[in-house]
Amino acid sequence: MRLRWLDLLLLGVLWLATAGSAPVRAAEQLRWGLDLEGGAPYGYADPANPARIIGFERDIADELGKRLGRTFLPVQVNWDSLIPSLSRNTIDVAMAGIEITEDHQRGALFTRPYCVYQQRIAVRRGEERVQVFEDLRGLKVGTVTSTAAHRELERLGKVDIKHYTDMFAVYEDLSIGRLDAVYIDQPVADFYAARNPRVRFIEPPRGVGFYGIALRKGDEALKRELDRAIGTMIEDGSLERILRRWRLWHPLQDKLKSYRDVQPIIRQDGPGLAEYLPVLLQGAWMTCRISLGAMVLAMGVGMLLALGRVFGPAPVRWLATGYVEIVRGTPLLIQLYMLYYALPKLGVELDAFVAGVLGLGLNYAANEAENYRAGLQAVPKGQHEACAALGMSRLQAIRHVILPQSLKVTIPPVTNDFIALFKDSSLVSVITLVELTKSYGMLASATYDYIRLGLLTAALYLVISYPAALLARWTEARLQRI
Repeated sequence: MRLRWLDLLLLGVLWLATAGSAPVRAAEQLRWGLDLEGGAPYGYADPANPARIIGFERDIADELGKRLGRTFLPVQVNWDSLIPSLSRNTIDVAMAGIEITEDHQRGALFTRPYCVYQQRIAVRRGEERVQVFEDLRGLKVGTVTSTAAHRELERLGKVDIKHYTDMFAVYEDLSIGRLDAVYIDQPVADFYAARNPRVRFIEPPRGVGFYGIALRKGDEALKRELDRAIGTMIEDGSLERILRRWRLWHPLQDKLKSYRDVQPIIRQDGPGLAEYLPVLLQGAWMTCRISLGAMVLAMGVGMLLALGRVFGPAPVRWLATGYVEIVRGTPLLIQLYMLYYALPKLGVELDAFVAGVLGLGLNYAANEAENYRAGLQAVPKGQHEACAALGMSRLQAIRHVILPQSLKVTIPPVTNDFIALFKDSSLVSVITLVELTKSYGMLASATYDYIRLGLLTAALYLVISYPAALLARWTEARLQRI
């Protein structure tokens, strides 16, 4: 039977898609999970060629790939999701400066280590309050969530821990005074802080830890392959050459040769609800504070914008319309970054809580402006004419007649926006605030009890947001009777 022209076209597209390269069998690939955001010097985008990944772990992955006859295929995964992604079969291995700790071994199988690390304390030049690790009590200290350094600060106690994913930002915040100190693994500290002339280290570095490649639980065959390859790299000096190239070789790296792979006995039963609740309730309180403050700001600014668009002169209408379109057309996340991280470049330094309330409030003000505008325009023109006939000024008409009637129309969408804002408050975690969702993520990454924690967190969100919906229904019913 003759092929139709559509069949020929599809065959041509298929040939073009596959021509020039032999297909790589899935068995020859290892999906390598890494986090390129703040990933230097582990694995990060080459500044000279962003499409290319460089870093000492990139070099190690390439060398392991040669020895195993397999390709390490990079897959971008957020730091907090690296180990959970293994169990979801999204990736086959995770190598991104993951410490071999009891917390991490609860969720993954680890190879023998490929690098020894220590932790470093960094402070501003001229800061004399911190001389030893214990001096961090009572201070604001930046670190990376779910790392060994984070757990040490928690065990130290009485530390105001600020959580970061952007390593450049953490040292910038230290240099401008938002933080009193930073406590992070030495490879990160040496790469970022050493380039900042306003920052100095507290010597010597602390502790000894190991980085390993995380695998799915039960993937013993792949572990044996990788252990054997890492072992030969240690013996023939190729691993040392890679670490020296990235200035990571020091005498403690000799511990890689004598490392004993002893799997710890990990408690299988997770903590009870009584242990979860204090952290989650603290996060819920932060969520409530941010949401209420932002909604009050959004309603006030939104009303001014709506009045300007409906009743203002032409320049005011243009400005209000421009604000609404620009704010609604750009991501809230970018606006938060601009408020917290970009404004200090202009000499304006905002507290994280203030930046969070401003970011959410000014963003949602654009939505509220449209809600109020719809309500104002829904009031019949006859009402305006009646007010004029009674001799009322425009301000009196708006205040006593137009606004009360418009509220009947605006309450349902405003309520919906408040509930949406309440959930969007989770985005403030990018500017170091620990709200309810962030609290859940921190606990889940430590315990891998995603189900119980998720249900409890969802219940807290419902308990907080449902009364707002009931209040809106009651208010709407009262207004309908007026």
